[in-house]
This record gives sequence, C-alpha cells and structure tokens, in this order.
Amino acid sequence: MSARSTVRALPTLVRVGFAEAIAYRAEMLVWVLSTTMPLIMLALWSAVAADAPVGRFDQRDFLAYFLATFIVRQLTGAWVAWQMSFEVRTGTLAMRLLRPLHPMVSYAVENLAALPLRLVVALPVAMLALLLLGTARLPRSPALWGVWAVAVLGGWLITFLANALIGCLALWTGSSIKVMDVWLVAFMVFSGYLVPVELFPGVLRTLVAWLPFRYQIGFPVEVMTSAYDLPAALGMLARQWAFVLAFLGLAAIVWRRGLRRFAAYGG
Repeated sequence: MSARSTVRALPTLVRVGFAEAIAYRAEMLVWVLSTTMPLIMLALWSAVAADAPVGRFDQRDFLAYFLATFIVRQLTGAWVAWQMSFEVRTGTLAMRLLRPLHPMVSYAVENLAALPLRLVVALPVAMLALLLLGTARLPRSPALWGVWAVAVLGGWLITFLANALIGCLALWTGSSIKVMDVWLVAFMVFSGYLVPVELFPGVLRTLVAWLPFRYQIGFPVEVMTSAYDLPAALGMLARQWAFVLAFLGLAAIVWRRGLRRFAAYGG
C-alpha cells in the first residue's frame, strides 16, 4: 500500500479505533484504573516527606511529580503486545495480514485512537495540579514545552515498539504475555513510575540512564516538572530517540523473521 493510500485510510482507521474504544469502554476503564499507582505512591512518599524533604523533594514536589506521572502515563500507554499475542493464538492475525495496510500501522492507530478517552481522565488531574500547585514547577520556556511534547511522543513510541517487539515473539511461541509481564516489572522499577530516578543510589541511577525504561515516562515527567535546563533536556531527548530508532529496527527485523514461521494457533 502506498504512503498516499495509507494517509487517506488514517481517518477511517481512527474512527474505527475510537468506536472500538467506546464499545469496550469497560475494559478501557479497567486499564485506566490500573494506571493509578502514581497516586498511591504520592500518598506514600508524601507521608515519608512529612517531616523532612527526601533529596530535593518535599511534599509539594512529590505532588507535582506524581500528578505529572499520572498524566504522562495516560499519554504514553500502549497494549499491542496483548493484541498480537491474542491474534497469533487465535489465528486472526492472518486476517489482518490480508488487509492492504501494514499491521503495525493499524495497531498504532488503534492504540492512539483511545487517546481521547484517556485524556478525559488526564485533564481533570492536570487541572487539579494547577489548582494545587500553580505554575511554579512548570517549564517557563516554550522550547522546553516543545521538548516535552517530543519526549511524550518518544515515550509512546518506545512503549509501542517494545510492545510490538515482544508481541512478535508470539509468532514463535504462540504467546508472549509472560515476557511482557517481565518487561512491565522492569518498567515499574526503573522508569521513575514508582520512585523518582533522582532518588536512586548513584550507581543504579547511572545504570538506569542507559536503560529504555526511564525514557518511557520518567524523562517526560522530569521535563514537565522543570528538572532540566534546555541543553540537558536536549541531551536526554537525543538518548530517548536513539532508543526509539533501536526499537524500531529490532521490531522490524523480528516481525519479518517471525512472519516466516507464522502459523494459525487455535481456532
């Protein structure tokens, strides 16, 4: 399918994806509720910081950080690994392969089409953050807001491509959900989702800087809460997009090789 035909098909794909998100709104609500861990961690860390700051974080800093984490999590979520594993197991991936559109494009559009529903949850939290904290902890520079927007896109791409890469493993095994579970555990620990990366011990903090997880969510949150000046933010952005390109290349290779082994599982 040509690029022009793909672009023409995108509005229809978005409408179909949004209709599916509405149709499965109960599942979407469950997914949103499963991402409320930052609000739980906010309560825990605020209690820890009640007597004295933890590193540079006092209670208001933790409030800003974890509310931003919740917002960014809504903007960067993807679940294609579960879709691919299900479709490989049931054989319905064969039907997707017959469509005149690359399956990864349709997976991406379906995931993005649910964004309006996630924004319904994220926007009230953003308004609450502004009400409680004002704008003191937000970036002052329009350039930093531009970096934040690109960082959110990069975070979503890493999440989507990592999901796609793991989902492709189902072409060999029939299901890759266990691998995805391991990835999610590592994400929870090393991304800044539960603990700000700044609070990690020095050696571990250095290691985390060279893993992809921080760039899924921690880095956009840090930009949003004014943890960087512009040169430092641009340096981190370059690292993030290096991971985007690496995952894109790996996912493309594993997808092509996996298709050679593909067989319909189950019915």
